[in-house]
Amino acid sequence: MENGCWKDWEGVLLKKLSEPLDVIGTEEIMQSLHDLSLSEAEQLDNEHRSGDQSDASSLIPQIGRDNSINCLLRCSRSDYGLIASLNQSFRSIIRSGELYRLRRQMGITEHWVYFSCSLLEWEAFDPIRRRWMHLPRMTSNDCFMWSDKESLAVGTELLVFGKEIMSHVIYKYSISTNSWSLGSEMNEPRCLFASASLGEIAIVAGGCDPQGNILSTAEVYNSDSGMWVTLPNMIKARKMCSGAFIDEKFYVIGGIGVGNPNLLTCGEVYDLKANTWREIPDMFPALNNEGGGIDAPATSNAPPLLAVVKNELYVAYHAEKEVRKYVKERNLWVTVGGLPERAVSMNGWGLAFRACGDQLIVIGGPRALGGGIIEVNSWIPDEGPPQWSLLARKHLGSFVYNCAVMGC
Repeated sequence: MENGCWKDWEGVLLKKLSEPLDVIGTEEIMQSLHDLSLSEAEQLDNEHRSGDQSDASSLIPQIGRDNSINCLLRCSRSDYGLIASLNQSFRSIIRSGELYRLRRQMGITEHWVYFSCSLLEWEAFDPIRRRWMHLPRMTSNDCFMWSDKESLAVGTELLVFGKEIMSHVIYKYSISTNSWSLGSEMNEPRCLFASASLGEIAIVAGGCDPQGNILSTAEVYNSDSGMWVTLPNMIKARKMCSGAFIDEKFYVIGGIGVGNPNLLTCGEVYDLKANTWREIPDMFPALNNEGGGIDAPATSNAPPLLAVVKNELYVAYHAEKEVRKYVKERNLWVTVGGLPERAVSMNGWGLAFRACGDQLIVIGGPRALGGGIIEVNSWIPDEGPPQWSLLARKHLGSFVYNCAVMGC
């Protein structure tokens, strides 16, 4: 490769290293990567392989491995696929997951939304660049075709939980390899559970076992080790509940208990440091009309639609099309405004309400014969009522089966 080309590129990269870390403003680095042809990158890679092996680990030998990695940390993960295509060295560092571990240590986070509007198909949406990405199709399995399923993003993994007749299965999507594989089984298989993630860990609680028994058990998953560890039981067994992390504590609200068809109004909070649960009476009182009709059973409604932004807990009341915020000090909910007008649901089913970094995301759309449109709306909570911004729309159908947000 001509020295002039490398000198120009080296100058751009070294300049970027001296600037504040910014994973969004990476146009200069990516333009330099685009300017390098694939054949030139492969030629450089072959030269290193045939030369001194002590330099083989240098991604960009002119500036060294450490500086090379620091440059890649400054790139958006939207560009990692392109970077991995340059040569084997880049591909290896991307697929190893090392960059994501370093980003986590340095507090670098980009949030993407993963959702499914078709039984085995998943889409990813980058709300910053407003870019859609189609994930590889999941392996066909009847448990994802005809029964309840849940999803959870933790670390650099997307977990999808499916229920077979008398057992459960977990599929795992890795963003490092862009592929699906079987995930580790829980110690106690369950469905219809509460869940939330915090970095590389996630907690699941409650739900139903394969025989339909309502559970009070809970487990924590570590995506780095791939292991599930049993936690102390909740105070109350419940299914169709929702979970959230606030102040690094895990909250469970809503759901249906044992021997009572009505919705539970109490919540529970798990303190990770103390390893104990505490009940919160009247944390989530049910409304008179949840949208399922006067005589409709509690199971006709979706679990509470929760989202946490800046340690503030929000809920979407689908029937009233309202967004409410939880005031911890007073143990009550206050209305902050409305949901997007075109976000419709079936008693809360088919509508996604999630936190995506510092913004709330609503994914849903109007229904139509022969298909529908998915719309992605966002709002950054402030002192005023919600002012929803339409980020994107796409013809994908109008029913969101599952949705999770991954920050890495």
